[in-house]
Amino acid sequence: MLAVPWSGSDASPAANHDNFLHCLSTSPAANVSKIVFYTPANPSYPSVLQFSIHNLRFNTSAAPKPIVIVTPQTTSHIQAAISCSHKHRLHLRVRGGGHDYEGLSYVASRPFFILDLINLSSVKVDVAARTAWIQAGGTIGELYYQIGTQTTTLAFPAGVCPTVGVGGHFSGGGYGLSLRKFGLAADHIVDAHLVDVKGKVHNRASMGEDLFWAIRGGGGNTFGVVTAWKVNLLPVPENVTVFTVTKTIQQNATGIINRWQQVADRFPDDLFIRVILDRTETTTNSTATGRASFNSLYLGQAQSLLPLLQRDFPELGVEREDLIELTWIRSILYFAGYPTDSPLEVLRSQVPLTRKRNFKAKSDYVTEPMSERALEGIWRRILRPDIEDPELIFSPYGGRMSEIPESSIPFPHRAGTRYKIQHLVYWEREGREATDRHVDWIRELYGYLAPHVSKNPRLAYVNYRDLDVGSNNGAGFTSHEEARVWGVKYFKGNYERLVRVKTAVDPRNFFRNEQSVPPLTAWK
Repeated sequence: MLAVPWSGSDASPAANHDNFLHCLSTSPAANVSKIVFYTPANPSYPSVLQFSIHNLRFNTSAAPKPIVIVTPQTTSHIQAAISCSHKHRLHLRVRGGGHDYEGLSYVASRPFFILDLINLSSVKVDVAARTAWIQAGGTIGELYYQIGTQTTTLAFPAGVCPTVGVGGHFSGGGYGLSLRKFGLAADHIVDAHLVDVKGKVHNRASMGEDLFWAIRGGGGNTFGVVTAWKVNLLPVPENVTVFTVTKTIQQNATGIINRWQQVADRFPDDLFIRVILDRTETTTNSTATGRASFNSLYLGQAQSLLPLLQRDFPELGVEREDLIELTWIRSILYFAGYPTDSPLEVLRSQVPLTRKRNFKAKSDYVTEPMSERALEGIWRRILRPDIEDPELIFSPYGGRMSEIPESSIPFPHRAGTRYKIQHLVYWEREGREATDRHVDWIRELYGYLAPHVSKNPRLAYVNYRDLDVGSNNGAGFTSHEEARVWGVKYFKGNYERLVRVKTAVDPRNFFRNEQSVPPLTAWK
C-alpha cells in the first residue's frame, strides 16, 4: 500500500495527538454532549478498532493503527472532528461498515484518526411516501429490517450482505439482486446530508446538483462526510421466487455457464440469475471439482418463472421443486445465508454470519461471452490445491441497467455490459508466505482473463477497491492526470467531472485516500 499524502506539520505525532484531543474536548460541540473517542491507552480501543475490520489482512500487529478513534453521536461532533483535524493536521479516515476491500477506511501510513460513524445508524421508513432516511453509519441489514417490518410490498435494491454500511455502499453505487429491475442503490438516492471541508452542513438543495451527483457513486471519503441519505423505496410483489441450482464440471457446468452468457442479460428484467464459481468435492471419490451455483431472484411467482426458464434456459434443468416462493424480505434472509424462517432481527446484527478471513478481490466487466476454453482455464486455477478458498461471481446486467445513461451518476457501467465479475480469494493461514501465495494467485487469474474482459481501459467497480489498478502518489498530492490511471477504470468519462467537483468543494484535498479523486491543483 502506498503512503497517504500528508499535509505535514513540524509537530510530532504525540503533540498532534494531545492537541487534537484537547481541541475535541474543548470544542463547542463537546459542551453540549460528550464526544466519545478511544486512544490506544483505552482498554476498549482494540475491540472498537477491530469490530468493523472485515478483512483480516489489515488486522495484524504490523498494520498501521489510528492515533484516535472518534465515534460521533451528532453532526456537531463530526464538525468538531473536521475542525480539529484542520487545526492540528491529523489525517482523517471515515469508517462506516468497515467493508472497504483495501482497508482504506481504517488504515493509513501517516498519523491519522478514524471518524467511525457506527453510532449514527438510525433508519426511518415512511411507507406512505415510499421513502427512507438512513444515517450513514447504518447497515443495509437495518434498512431491510425497517422496511420488512412495516410493509411486504416495498423494497430497496442494495446488496446481499446485511452488515455492509450504507455510507460506503451508496458512495460507490451499490448493487443487489434486483439491479436488472431497478438499477443501483445510488440511482434511487433523492437527498443527502453532508458536512463539507469547512464544517458546513448541506442538504441536496444547498450542496448543489454537481456535488449531489458526485457523492452518488464517486467513492467515499472524497467530497465530504455524508451523514444521512434519503432514498426512494420501490414496489415489489407480495411474493417473489428464489432458487439455487448447482452443477459440477462433470454435470456440464462449463457448457451451462456458456449458455448463461448468451441469455442472462436478455431475460425479462424481473429475473436475475448470477453464477458463483468455486470448488467442491465429488460424491464418488472425494476429489476436488469445480462447481457453478446458479443463484436467482425473480420478482414474480414460480408459476410464471418455470415456463420462462424452460423456454429460454432449459440447459439449467430447473424443476418446480427447486423454486421457493416467499416475501421479498424473506428473500433477503435467503441470499444472506440465513434460514428463511429466521426472525427478521438477525438482519440488524453487525456481526457477520460467516467468519472473518483474509481476502483479496478484483473486478471486471464483460461485454462479449468468453469461450468454453477460457472458462476451462478458470476452472484449472480454481482447482489449484494450495489455494484455500477461491471464488468468482458473475452478475448479469441488462434490463434497467442498460437504460440508465452512464453519466446519470458517476457509476458508468451500463449499456453494453453483459455481466460483471467479482474475483475473490479467501485464506485463513497467517503469515507473509500464505498472503503472497493467494494474492499472487488472484493477480495471475486477473492477468489470464485480460483478453476476455473490457479493454482500453480495463474497467473496474469502485466498491471492490483494488489498489493494483492504480494508487495515488505517496510522495505528495497526486495530480488528476496521475490519478486518471485508476480513475477512468472506475468512472470512465465521468472521472473528469468528478475532478471538477472535487476542485470546487475541496481544492486542498483534505478528504483523501489512496483512491480518492484529486483536485485539479496538486497542493503540497
